Amino acid sequence: MKPKKILTVILLFAVALCAEAAKTPKYVFYFIGDGMGFNQVNGTETYLAALEGRIGISQLCFANFPYTACATSYSSSNGITDSAAGGTALATGCKTYNGCLGLRPDSVTSVTSIAKWAKDAGMAVGITTSVSVDHATPASFYAHQTYRGKYYEIGCDLAESGFDFFAGSDFLIPESKDKDKEDLYTRCSNAGYTIVRGFQEYQQKKAEAQRMIMLQSEAASKIDRYSIPYCIDRKPGDMTLQDITRAAIDFLYEKGPNGFFLMVEGGQIDWAAHANDARTVFSEVIDMDNAVRIACDFMRLHPEETLIVVTADHETGGLGLGNSDYTLHTDLLKYQNLSASAYSSHLGKLRKELGEDFTFEAVRNDLTENFGFWREVPVTEEQEDRLLLAYEALVNGTDKGAESMYAKENALGDLAKKILNDNAHLGWTSGNHTNGYVPVFAIGAGAEAFHGRIDNTDIAPLIATLAGYCNGNPNNAK
Repeated sequence: MKPKKILTVILLFAVALCAEAAKTPKYVFYFIGDGMGFNQVNGTETYLAALEGRIGISQLCFANFPYTACATSYSSSNGITDSAAGGTALATGCKTYNGCLGLRPDSVTSVTSIAKWAKDAGMAVGITTSVSVDHATPASFYAHQTYRGKYYEIGCDLAESGFDFFAGSDFLIPESKDKDKEDLYTRCSNAGYTIVRGFQEYQQKKAEAQRMIMLQSEAASKIDRYSIPYCIDRKPGDMTLQDITRAAIDFLYEKGPNGFFLMVEGGQIDWAAHANDARTVFSEVIDMDNAVRIACDFMRLHPEETLIVVTADHETGGLGLGNSDYTLHTDLLKYQNLSASAYSSHLGKLRKELGEDFTFEAVRNDLTENFGFWREVPVTEEQEDRLLLAYEALVNGTDKGAESMYAKENALGDLAKKILNDNAHLGWTSGNHTNGYVPVFAIGAGAEAFHGRIDNTDIAPLIATLAGYCNGNPNNAK
């Protein structure tokens, strides 16, 4: 037997012994912070302490859970996983190649997820995210596709899953290239799903719904259907991850007398980390922590029947907490009022509004207002010269800007973010994923099973064994 399989058997045997001595969790929460490595967590806590005017950390709720582990995240094809392979490992306990969802590396053999095991065991099941419902991480729990970009086909898998509750921004490609096929809204409605737009409409229609898909408003999707707004850019009326979590708990508790399984993804931690936008990353970690707090509130009502596990599919960006001397100045991040991508859009609108009055002096004033430059955040002569060049490129049409996986920024917005990172003494090694360990935090019934160094494929079978969905990983029997 291979060493990896031996370790897995030992872990599952230990879990089985723990399960005999402890309560079986009836309510399971599985939080996934996409792209959330250890430094995304530690950096957020350091930032929160800096806001209090002190050196140290101010603990996030989930980082204070009593049981912790670190997990490896490589895929079957790459030393650095993507979200499809990483999500499949977290969902099914099986590794696959980058880009693949719910299939073994042979591209043919389907593997089932913990969500399916829970459903087969009589639980209500919810799959939710702050990005689109057909994105890689949520899709890993219900889809079986060779490529994560097959959004229409993934949406069809969602409709056929039979799971009770879905939530996210929207479907990315709701219509098939084959005009004879139904759009995904129709297909999901025909499969018994009530589709609602926002938390208020959820409350109005939840009583009559047998299954539910909660999306953001159509107006919001016209602006950006890929995700709900970043926390830092949120406006009144925007759907939030907290809304999603509250609705999911409410719905699943009513529909699942035997208990429920709920996956919640903080998907935009990854997106902001791809852009190396530290302030937005930390805001998204805090935002997911606020969703975890809602689960903790539920656990207080069901203390012996609830398990909460928080982890990540991979680290994004190679975030370094320190790029200079032995100091950090993360408190300076508080002066950033918009994500770097939203600030780039803001500059475009400002240019149209001001016309000929869109001078560098006007941009200086705007940078002071939205990033604290020159007032609270020091700007060197060399940095100011670079800002001037970026301004001139924007005005004369030679701006090439910057592009990350999920965002396009003009050169001014990109440079403002980088100057703030430098002043905070934060560094980044990549605009993509890395192979850093990811954290695992656990609390509640059976949480003591999560400790030491494990692999991402260990997590779903551990939870499933604790919750009594199955014993070990059913996929290993195939």
